[in-house]
Amino acid sequence: MTTTAESTGTGTSDVIATARRAREAAAALAPLPRTARDAALAAVADALEARAAEIVEANAQDIERARAAGTAAAIIDRLTLTPERIAAIAADVRDVVALPDPVGEVVRGSTLPNGLELRQVRVPLGVVGIIYEARPNVTVDAAALCLKSGNAVLLRGSSSAYSSNTALVAVLRDAVAGAGLPADAVQLVPGEGRESARELMRARGLVDVLIPRGGASLIQTVVRESTVPVIETGVGNCHVYIDELADLDMAVDILVNSKAQRPSVCNAAETVLVHAGIADRFLPRALAALTAAGVTVHGDEAWQKAGQDAGTEVVPATDADWETEYLSYDIAAAVVPDLDAAVAHIRRWTSGHTEAIVTRDTAAARRFVSLIDSTAVMVNASTRFTDGGQFGFGAEIGISTQKLHARGPMGLPELTSTKYVVTGDGHTRE
Repeated sequence: MTTTAESTGTGTSDVIATARRAREAAAALAPLPRTARDAALAAVADALEARAAEIVEANAQDIERARAAGTAAAIIDRLTLTPERIAAIAADVRDVVALPDPVGEVVRGSTLPNGLELRQVRVPLGVVGIIYEARPNVTVDAAALCLKSGNAVLLRGSSSAYSSNTALVAVLRDAVAGAGLPADAVQLVPGEGRESARELMRARGLVDVLIPRGGASLIQTVVRESTVPVIETGVGNCHVYIDELADLDMAVDILVNSKAQRPSVCNAAETVLVHAGIADRFLPRALAALTAAGVTVHGDEAWQKAGQDAGTEVVPATDADWETEYLSYDIAAAVVPDLDAAVAHIRRWTSGHTEAIVTRDTAAARRFVSLIDSTAVMVNASTRFTDGGQFGFGAEIGISTQKLHARGPMGLPELTSTKYVVTGDGHTRE
């Protein structure tokens, strides 16, 4: 049960105290010009490179604990920081400096019939909380994007990266303060246990929005338990539909790229659907290409038969496969009678992230686009393009799969709200 203190942010815990400091820092940060925020980010980039040895030493403690716990090699790799990776993170911060400043942008404006001047302008959200897993690079990415957009940020990473995150935030705070901004604009949420994350989720009134970044379990926990508004991100059960009039060479290339170019990310394809009219020609080619890329196919009866004919093992698919975000070299596969059946399958199982159609039929492409209600719909292009950088937005805080406030790759404008500025000349309302 949520208490009044929890729901209004009036408690006295370390987490609430941290959120209060962030609130004060956000108020001081919001009116600062772009030059001040950019100077702080440039200082952050320089400090990351200058103190790389300190960060790597702290990271080594996390790596040692992860190995002792038997953590998978892929997760350890995501956790690892090297001088080269830190230099790349610093370069990413410098890229953020170069991005356009969203704060103060006039979204719309007009002079009303009564002479009042009306402007809707972008303003920072205020205090942004980020709850995320493993990857310590997110600590810097999130802080840089929030600072650039005039927000204070509360960072709640996973316990597996606690030493790394502690070191990184210390570097960030020193650089920010050295540049004349409030150090409390960047804070690590105190505590490693679930209770600190739970308190952050209940700091309504102090924290303006929470953004979870990680697996489905983390995201759903934050959505269910938070009293702070949440922007839901990340889960990607993405589909590729190969239409009857698809160019087969193009279809194979798009399918393999969507699945295997980087399978551990949310915009990787997890299911392929093939029109029955081309199944006999496409399935053997797709199986050969997917197998060569190291992908295991979890298929329906048509795919299993094609696998037997080709001497390639196809794992029998179940409903669990249709709903799974594998994040691995696995893909679910089915043959469907037509486009409408493909759409019905997608509507049932999608997480609303990204779907693709491969076809030379313009009418089919238009119908698919009109019927699919996902964050992004690709026509003759890989699902892997759903990304802030690929869309030309620069860096992103995550990919929102919900519809309110932000949808799709969240760049700097999505880290702002708006307010109306009304200017008159002694106007009074009759």
